[in-house]
Amino acid sequence: METTNNIPELSFIDIENGDALATSLLSEALNGHGFFSITHHGLSQDVLDSCYKSSRDFFNLPDSVKSSYHDPSLKGARGYTPFGIETAVGESVADLKEFWHHGPIIDNSYSSKIPKNIDIRELSDFNKNFDLLFDELHVIGTRVLRVIAQSIGVDKNFFDSWIAKGNSLLRPIHYPPVKNTVNIHRARAHEDINLITLLVGAEEGGLEVLNKNDEWIKVQPSSNSIVCNIGDMMQLVTANKLKSTTHRVVQYVENEPTSRYSIPFFMHPSPETDLRNIFIEGSEGTLADDFLNERLKAIKLY
Repeated sequence: METTNNIPELSFIDIENGDALATSLLSEALNGHGFFSITHHGLSQDVLDSCYKSSRDFFNLPDSVKSSYHDPSLKGARGYTPFGIETAVGESVADLKEFWHHGPIIDNSYSSKIPKNIDIRELSDFNKNFDLLFDELHVIGTRVLRVIAQSIGVDKNFFDSWIAKGNSLLRPIHYPPVKNTVNIHRARAHEDINLITLLVGAEEGGLEVLNKNDEWIKVQPSSNSIVCNIGDMMQLVTANKLKSTTHRVVQYVENEPTSRYSIPFFMHPSPETDLRNIFIEGSEGTLADDFLNERLKAIKLY
């Protein structure tokens, strides 16, 4: 399989069991364009369906109601970010999307830099549904990080302590229909900030990945698969061994304009994690919280 032209879809059971073909294809994807998708991952379809319903219900609320959950002082960390604010690094045109941020249920064992979630008064089940999805994707993401750790020759559980009380978040996104085809870029070319991203709902279409030949590859996973990709933090700590891959979301002009919904899970370490070169004992890096804040400024979330 040519990973420069394909996003491999792999059974996660095969990967964890050490199947030679699956681990080889995973390694090629990680060293190629940094994207792969997994099946047989154990995510509850009922939980996912409930979250998509909650997401649609929220984005269908009046703008005045949604805007009441936008608090600029939170730097986009929690709650609602309206349409036309987030802007890819180096771009002057904002992305064509609105979204919500939901994190872990925190207690005193978490960093004080991780904010609490916001309750939506109009939707009583919203937080309950997303708490369940967060917990399930955190477990799956931990397992994905373990196979990635093995693939690059570090201890299987290397990243466990980084993300156990991490600053991870779920982002339900609504991309409204694009009726003006002059700009079909719902999310312009960008890289993710975090360690890894797990995307559920990518089968709606529009996600594209830039390969090493500067060609855009359409990501076309089967239903119920999870698309995984490497983020900037992982690229940093692996000294560029793993690449944070450029990707975008477009609306194909041959299709009837419709809303697109997706729910990526961005896996972050705890704010105090030292993002250092993991291959060099005793190396020093930058704090995860400092790295995150610099990137949030760059994409105009504050």
